Amino acid sequence: MRYKLVKELYQKHKTEDIPTTVVWRKYVYPVYPISRTTLYEILCTPITSELKKIEELMSNQEKSS
Repeated sequence: MRYKLVKELYQKHKTEDIPTTVVWRKYVYPVYPISRTTLYEILCTPITSELKKIEELMSNQEKSS
């Protein structure tokens, strides 16, 4: 969920003429103190598919309990 929030914040401020590092420094880092490397990892993560996997795992655990 946090990855999703970070990515939404990034996309809200990212434009063609603003570099990723500037978006990270001015908007992302003050709210989520993460490194630039972590930001790049978040941007490359397929968030929706990861969330679906987690939901499936949680529903399977509830069924087995």
